[in-house]
Amino acid sequence: MQTEAVSKTAGRAASRASTGFEYTFPAIRGVQAGREFYASMCPLRLIPKIFLFDEDDLSAELRAQRVLNKGRLPALARYILDNPDDYVFSALTASVDGDMVFESQGTEGSAHRTGQLRVPMDARFLINDGQHRRAAIELALKENPDLGDETIAVVFFHDAGLSRSQQMFADLNRHAVRPARSIGVLYDHRDVNAQITRALTERSAIFKGFVEMEKSTLSARSRKLFTLSALYYGNQSLLQGLELKQDEATKLVQSFWEAMDAVLPEWEMVRNKQLSAQEMRRDFIHSHGIALHALGRIGNSLLRESVKATAWKKRLTPLKDVDWSRTNTDWEGRAIVGGRVSKSHQNMTLTVNYLRKYLGLELSPEEQRVEDAYLRGEA
Repeated sequence: MQTEAVSKTAGRAASRASTGFEYTFPAIRGVQAGREFYASMCPLRLIPKIFLFDEDDLSAELRAQRVLNKGRLPALARYILDNPDDYVFSALTASVDGDMVFESQGTEGSAHRTGQLRVPMDARFLINDGQHRRAAIELALKENPDLGDETIAVVFFHDAGLSRSQQMFADLNRHAVRPARSIGVLYDHRDVNAQITRALTERSAIFKGFVEMEKSTLSARSRKLFTLSALYYGNQSLLQGLELKQDEATKLVQSFWEAMDAVLPEWEMVRNKQLSAQEMRRDFIHSHGIALHALGRIGNSLLRESVKATAWKKRLTPLKDVDWSRTNTDWEGRAIVGGRVSKSHQNMTLTVNYLRKYLGLELSPEEQRVEDAYLRGEA
């Protein structure tokens, strides 16, 4: 009954359809919550021309979308341009403020669900989901117009007013869950650092079998020592600004963490089953993400002076004297806040500063500013 009612509504819309120019989309008709919607394919060159942004200067309660974050656009556009053979964009969802007429190919079965969707050119298309994809497509087309022949899936709904559009935005984003960073690293085959990090987990005895590959947090009972995302960011900070080929970088990070393993005896104790992973994570902080990141930054400072192992490895020896146990009150306010390890930017900097002291390394102006505030009790 609902489908019949919707079809009658579409029929009345047909009688009101504009007699002027119109867009025609090959489409498939569907029904959700008693309302017809249409799925189609749209050439990329058409996307910037017909899909509008909600007005940025309106207050939030009068908009049906969040304000466009223009800072995200260059990276999204670059993603398309740099990966013309294997980029992937999910469908756009749009409301159409105007008459939509669906002409099916037949009256029964699949023929009744497939056909052509006709929309007057003076109709207003409002994106409910995918405004950043739409803007990135526009940006990419300016640099490479040939992309205009490619297509993206679009789902069209009838515009039922501002309240309905706002509800659609809320519903479409309500259950969206960003995947854990670790599984993103695991599945990313474009990011060189992700490739290096995965290779490290396979080749190094320190990490093989001790890295959580999917989750970015470890449960209290986990037998793993590290998360893939923590190791990724440790490697990222270690290699920052170093011009190395991928093979060289892979060997270097493995050499660095093996050198770190030599001054962190608890890591080896876990591998030798003298200490459980749960006990080590509970009592020490040097397998946590903040420690790996901080150690990577310390290593980067040494590598910038010389990438020769004979030079930087000897410089790491004083780290043997660092007390990494949670009972060391020096960590409170630096790596630990209120009894919990903190990964904030400020705590990261304070942890790096603490390690620099052991190695006799100077602080940068920013690091010194954070350190001074901490010593004054302002951090």
